[in-house]
Amino acid sequence: MSVRKLGMAASRGLQLLFIALVIAHVCLDWDHPVLWDLLPLVLAYAVVTVANRWGGAPDSPRAAREPVEVAPPVTGRWSALNSPADRTPSHGIHAHGQTYAIDVLAEPAPGARPGFRWLWPLARRPEDFPAYGAPVLAVADATVVRVSDGQRDRLSRTSLPGLLYLMLVEGSVRELTGTGRILGNHVVLDLGNGTFAAYAHLQRGSLTVREGDRVRAGQSLARCGNSGNSSEPHLHFQLMDGPDPDAARGVPFTWQGVGVPRDGETFEAPPAAAALG
Repeated sequence: MSVRKLGMAASRGLQLLFIALVIAHVCLDWDHPVLWDLLPLVLAYAVVTVANRWGGAPDSPRAAREPVEVAPPVTGRWSALNSPADRTPSHGIHAHGQTYAIDVLAEPAPGARPGFRWLWPLARRPEDFPAYGAPVLAVADATVVRVSDGQRDRLSRTSLPGLLYLMLVEGSVRELTGTGRILGNHVVLDLGNGTFAAYAHLQRGSLTVREGDRVRAGQSLARCGNSGNSSEPHLHFQLMDGPDPDAARGVPFTWQGVGVPRDGETFEAPPAAAALG
C-alpha cells in the first residue's frame, strides 16, 4: 500500500473521529474544551500533507506526462463538463487520480437533456436523461483490472436544493466512506505502458466485463448510469498512472478524432468508436 493511500485512509479515520467527538460532546455533555474536538481535523490535514510530500504529490513535476491518445469512451453526440482543456485539476482537486478527468453528458439533440431548475422539480428519474443506459466503450485494447457494481442509480440532483444536498451532505459522507462510494459503479482498464483508464457512475447491473478480461478498443464495457457522487446520468472518465484511484496520479489524454473538448462544447464521437458487440 502506498504512502499516499495510507495517508488518505488515516485522514478519513480522523475525520470520523472528529464527528464522533462532536456527537459525544453534545449528547454526553462532556466537560472538556470544545477546541479539543478540532484536534482530529488538524491531524487529518497534517497526515495528508505529509503523505503527499513523502508519496509524491499528484501534481508534482515528475508526474507530468505527454497526453495519451485513446479512442473516445462513448459514441454519438455528447457535451463536455469539468474539462481539463479549461483548467487542471479539472474537478478542483488532484485526489483520486482525477487531475485530467472529464465528465461527458449525452446531447443527442438540442434540448433533449433536462436542464437545471432552481426549485422544481427537485429531482428527476435517471431514465429522463439521454445519457442513462448509453454504452460505455473501451478506449483501447486493454485488461480489466478493477470492477465495482451494485450501487444504486439515484434520482438526479439538478435543482438548487438537490445540488446543495449533494455537495454538503452526500458528497461529504461519500468522501469519508472511500473513493469507491464517490466513483459509484466503475471499471478500471490497464492500457499498458503505465496507463490506466477509469470509468465512473455506471449503471447498476450493466457491467459486461470481469477482472482479468481482455477487451478490444470499442468493446462495450457497461452502460452510463447515475451511481456514486453524481448529479445526473453522465460518464466520468480519466486516465491514471496506477489502478487504484486513491494512490494514482492523473495522466492527460486526447481522444482520437475529437481531441479534448472544452466545457460546454458539443462533440460527435466518430463512427470508429462504436461498440463492436
